[in-house]
Amino acid sequence: MLANEQAGAGRLAAALPAPALHALVDGETATMKAWEDFVSGSRRDNLPVRDVVIRSWARCQSFLVDARADAAPVIGRDHIEALRRDNRDLLQAAASTLAEASDLLAGTRTVLLITDANGVVLEAAGDRATLSVARDISLACGGQWGETCAGTNGIGTALASKQPVLVQAAEHYCAGIKGWSCAGAPIHDPVDGSVVGLLDISGLKQSFSGQALALAVVAARQVEWNLARQTEAEHVRLLEACLEDSQKYVGEGLIALDARGRLLYASRKAAHLLKASFGSELPQLNRGTKLPIAGVGGGPGGGAGERLPVPADWVRPLILDGERRGTLLVIPAAVSGRPSAGRRAVPDESDHSRSRFADIVGDSDSLRMVIGQGERLAPLPVPILIEGETGVGKELFARAIHGHSAAAGGPFVPFNCGAVSREMLGSELFGYVRGAFTGAAAEGRIGRFELADGGTLCLDEIGELPLDLQPYLLRVLEEGVLYRIGDNVPRRVSVRLLAMTNRNLRQEVAAGRFRRDLYHRLAVTALRVPPLRDRHGDVPRLISHFNGLLAERHGRAPVRFTAAALDLLQRYDWPGNVRELRNAVERAVLLSTSGSIGIDDLPDELRDACGCVVADGWPLLGSPTPPIVAPAAVVSPPTAMALTETEQRTIKDVIAATGGNLSDAAAVLGISRSTLYRKMSQHGIRRISAGKA
Repeated sequence: MLANEQAGAGRLAAALPAPALHALVDGETATMKAWEDFVSGSRRDNLPVRDVVIRSWARCQSFLVDARADAAPVIGRDHIEALRRDNRDLLQAAASTLAEASDLLAGTRTVLLITDANGVVLEAAGDRATLSVARDISLACGGQWGETCAGTNGIGTALASKQPVLVQAAEHYCAGIKGWSCAGAPIHDPVDGSVVGLLDISGLKQSFSGQALALAVVAARQVEWNLARQTEAEHVRLLEACLEDSQKYVGEGLIALDARGRLLYASRKAAHLLKASFGSELPQLNRGTKLPIAGVGGGPGGGAGERLPVPADWVRPLILDGERRGTLLVIPAAVSGRPSAGRRAVPDESDHSRSRFADIVGDSDSLRMVIGQGERLAPLPVPILIEGETGVGKELFARAIHGHSAAAGGPFVPFNCGAVSREMLGSELFGYVRGAFTGAAAEGRIGRFELADGGTLCLDEIGELPLDLQPYLLRVLEEGVLYRIGDNVPRRVSVRLLAMTNRNLRQEVAAGRFRRDLYHRLAVTALRVPPLRDRHGDVPRLISHFNGLLAERHGRAPVRFTAAALDLLQRYDWPGNVRELRNAVERAVLLSTSGSIGIDDLPDELRDACGCVVADGWPLLGSPTPPIVAPAAVVSPPTAMALTETEQRTIKDVIAATGGNLSDAAAVLGISRSTLYRKMSQHGIRRISAGKA
């Protein structure tokens, strides 16, 4: 066994002076003798080895780890890429630390590694020569360094003990790894404290510093801090997405979850409805609690356990940057008793108060023309293609068409074709039977077409429908018959189809990305909803409408827009259309402290687009736009100290005015959230005083 250990580091140990090498070997003699006694079974008690090492050796022996091994096992390339995708938040948080390690550890015969929660190396950086030698023992991407795979080592033992651990040379369990020393520090999730990964510093034993453990702990805390900032920023964006969607679900219970299924928000109505449905099986709805819902959560640190049987039609994805990063549970107000996954649940989407052309606000000629077309098309039993830019209100027209059609008494089922993976899209639309594929629910599940039977199915982002699924959609439209996945029994449905898109489907057809026959079937009748910039005169009416509606919803008084602010709002081009206008009004209602909204209170992008500058004093936080000051009002510029104090006071005042919401505070100040965090740190503004983010 000693021969194996010496072979593992022999060619690099020769680089050390002989006296230093002899001293190092002499210092390890007792540990080596103890290890040989332990693995041979000749002695187990009172060994001159640290308790953390002895306990690890005992676990390794119970795991039947080969004490003669000279490297860790390695997973396949496809598997490591999947693990890196699953742990992308961790790797993003560690990116700056890894970049610094490449420079700081150069020439030190030391490397820094990031692993997942099971000890699989995801990334490595540091001294290039050492990185090359480290591959000999699989101390590189894909290496499995959990104790069950590689015995006692800084990675696996730190994960097993859930605390920072230093493992030096002969303390390793496997003989071929004893030429190395390593220090590992777990990385914890900022929300629930679970271990999501590990930071390890490893090096050849001859040159390894005893202070590596302290360095590993400090570096791991830095990664945790970055991870906390990332998580906080994403949670803010998810809550904003939830707030944006909430207008669609008035009267229903809402619960927002992050990518790992942890609770971000639960309305009182949702808590009441879930309690009635699940009783004592429902966990406490505290922020950060993981709700065990099938198909939601998972990822690093996520467990399976018993799942709540939540119907699929309650689940809505929360999309950030084109990817699903959270989940919105929409619980119908009419739900009572325990839900069943096989029962058709029809939310109050067909509420007539939400399905009238009269509810579409605006009197512009372009809007009234499209409303007239919609009123004429609504009674006709044909598909309708609703086109328009993002945010113009296409779903309002879809609901109004449903409400004025013969199917008004049936369900209105909206579905976003771009919100689920390609693999799941077919089962979501057409349903599946028991055993149709791995992971299918035991009782099967009905699809959106069957949910909409007797009513209207509204397919948003129809241009995202894959080519191989388009013939099946065409067949349902032509014949009114569908087959669930894995089934050969035809099922007849009577569904009015409304399709929505912000793409030019004619161009998609020409490019071969959309079937020509399906396009012509959908576009027999079509509506093009005009963008807000073409709806002359509608902006003031929409502002007035949203002002009253949102003030009532948030328990605030409506705000008053100055003439200058209204003029700017009417001149703005509104690339986000009605949705962007609504969000701007909601921001004004939430952030106003005086009840009046002037130009300076509007978002930066509106002022910048319209060529406005701050004209009432010094710009906040070093804004690049110089202030406009009348000649008679010119004064000496304030001192640097005065500016610093002013900036500190401004940040505190804005955070207080926004109720501690750092996202809104950053928007008011006209800076990014990351800049706000840095400014808070510079001025000693404690996050605990900032409240929620």
